[in-house]
Amino acid sequence: MKVLVVGGGGREHTLVWKIAQSPSVEKIYCAPGNGGISTLAECVPIKATDIQGMVQFAKEKKIDLVMVAPDDPLALGMVDELEKVGIRAFGPHKNAAILEGSKAFSKDLMKKYDIPTAKYEVFDNSEHAIEYLRHQEYPIVVKADGLALGKGVIIAYGFDQAQEAVNNIMNDRVFGNAGEKVVIEEFLVGPEVSVLAFTDGKTIIPMVSSQDHKRAFDNDKGPNTGGMGTFSPSRIYTPEIAEYCMENVFKPTVDAMNRENRKFKGVLYFGLILTKDGPKVLEYNARFGDPETQVVLPRLQTDLVEIFNAVIDEKLDQISIEWDENAAVCVVMASGGYPGQYETGLEINGIEDAEHDANIVVFHAGTKKESGKFLTSGGRVLGVTALESDLDKAIKKAYEGVGKISFRDAHYRKDIGVK
Repeated sequence: MKVLVVGGGGREHTLVWKIAQSPSVEKIYCAPGNGGISTLAECVPIKATDIQGMVQFAKEKKIDLVMVAPDDPLALGMVDELEKVGIRAFGPHKNAAILEGSKAFSKDLMKKYDIPTAKYEVFDNSEHAIEYLRHQEYPIVVKADGLALGKGVIIAYGFDQAQEAVNNIMNDRVFGNAGEKVVIEEFLVGPEVSVLAFTDGKTIIPMVSSQDHKRAFDNDKGPNTGGMGTFSPSRIYTPEIAEYCMENVFKPTVDAMNRENRKFKGVLYFGLILTKDGPKVLEYNARFGDPETQVVLPRLQTDLVEIFNAVIDEKLDQISIEWDENAAVCVVMASGGYPGQYETGLEINGIEDAEHDANIVVFHAGTKKESGKFLTSGGRVLGVTALESDLDKAIKKAYEGVGKISFRDAHYRKDIGVK
C-alpha cells in the first residue's frame, strides 16, 4: 500500500520510520518532510496546512492511507476533506480536533463531564481578563485559547507578568488568532506525565507513559519550548494511577466527546499533572505529541499501520497492542538561541557515527539535505533516541549519541530523564 504522512518534524520522522517497518507498505510519501525523512520516504513540497493541495496529491497518487500528524491541518479539517473524496485518513475530524484547537472548549467539556482539571475562567476581552487578574493568587496560568505551537502557555508569578501575558496574547496577537480568547487557570503543583492513547471512538488503548522537558535549560530554567527531550516510561506513573486515569479521565473523555456528537478517532494525548488531590488534566492534544512520539513509538512492537486501520474501521477492540519492556530516552539537539532567534543552514556532522550503535536512532526535526549533506533548518534540529534495559542506561546511551554529533552552536539539555 501507499502511505502519505502529513508534516515535517521529529514526530513525522518517527512515524515514517515506524510505518516503513510495516510489511504492508510499499511506498511512503511525506509532505513536506525533512532531510532525515527523505532517506525513507519521497518528500513532497506541499505545506502541511494546504488542504486542497494535499487532497489533490493523494488523489493523483492513489494513496491508500494518509496519516495527518500535526495539529493545524487536523483543526482545519484535512481528514474530513480526504474522506469526502474516498481516501482513508488517520486522525480526528475537524469537529473532534477542537479538543486541542480550543482550550476554552476543552475546559468547558471537562467541567461539564466532571473530568478533573484546574479551576479556570475564559475571557474574550483583555480588560476584563486583567481586572480578574488583580484579585487572584499567584502563580497563575495564562493560556492562548487556540493553537500556538505548544508555546501559548505562560506561568505568571505576579500581576505584572500576568497582565503582560494577556496583552501579548490578546492585544499584540503574538500567537495570531489563537489569542482571540484567553483561559486563566489556577496553577497546579506536581510532576507532569504525558499519556498518548489510540481510540476509535469506542475503545481506548493507552500507550506507554512518557515525560517531557519543556524548558530550554537544565533544571527546568528558561523559556518554554516545544520540548527539549523526553523519556519513557515515567518513573512515577504507577499501575494504580493508570487505572484511576482510565476510569476518571480517559474513558470519560471519549464518552463526553460522543455525547457532544464529536466522535474522536485517532490519537488522544493527555497532558496530566499528579497533584496531592490526584491526577488532573492540564491539556489535551488531538494527535501524537512531539517529542513524546520519539520515545513511545520505538517501544511499539505491533504494526502501526494495522493499528491505524483498526482505528479507522472502529475495530480497535479486535487487535492486541504489544510494547517493548526497554526504556527510551530522547535528547533534543537545538539551534543556538532557540526558542528565540537562531541561525539555519549549518552543516551537521556525526549522525552516521551515532547510529552505528544499534540502540540509537536519530530522528530529524529541523533538517534539510543538500548535496548529500544534512543542514540545520529549524529550532529543534535532531532528537537523539536510545533504547536500553532501564532509564539510567538509556540516558547514558542517548548522551553518548549526542556526543558524536556536532553543528555550530548546538544546544541541548544535560539533564533529560533525571526528573
